[in-house]
Amino acid sequence: MLFRRVFQFFIIIVVIFAVFHLLKVLRQNQMLKQVIERLTADSRIAEVLVTDVKSDPATAKTYTTIKFLEYDTKLKALAPQYFTFSDNIIQFQSLVIRFDDFFVKQGHPLKGKSAYIFMKVFALRDHGAEVFQINKINTVPTGYEVEKVESDFQRRLWQQLWAYALNPKEAKKIGIKNAQIEAPGTKFVPGMLYTIKIEHNGGMRIDAQPLPAILKGEKVK
Repeated sequence: MLFRRVFQFFIIIVVIFAVFHLLKVLRQNQMLKQVIERLTADSRIAEVLVTDVKSDPATAKTYTTIKFLEYDTKLKALAPQYFTFSDNIIQFQSLVIRFDDFFVKQGHPLKGKSAYIFMKVFALRDHGAEVFQINKINTVPTGYEVEKVESDFQRRLWQQLWAYALNPKEAKKIGIKNAQIEAPGTKFVPGMLYTIKIEHNGGMRIDAQPLPAILKGEKVK
């Protein structure tokens, strides 16, 4: 009888350890999955649409107008901007700030994914370039303004952040892996929706897909 009770107790202990081990493995797998998702995920940060294409017989040039719609950090659409170029190969110059992988893996609320600031949109020409400003250095970038916080304080804070981001030695002190200027671009044509995305541990890219059939031929306001 004693032996049977000891044996049953032993079986219960083994089962408990097996269950705990299984739960630990499942928890580790879930954490690993979350880390992989953070390191490979991306976010939509802007959309671009060709709204008009016009030819000028006098100059033999074709002008392309694009609508640039940026989203803030909460994915709220900002006021759209329109730019017209005499070319349709257009690039977006941005400052991309990558944080240390540690913060990305931990899902840090501020440093858990790459940060970005759109600076200029431009089209290169044989002689020079056509350039429009989106954000200036040392200013509070669009989409990053904080309501109910003194604008002067935000301006000083961002001046400091710009200085840190563009100074490698200082950047490392606050967990910045690297900060660099990127300028992804593509050929913009009517009938396509272009989405600018940022990868959580990487840079920017532009994805393109046809507009939904219901929007073709329509001017939506």
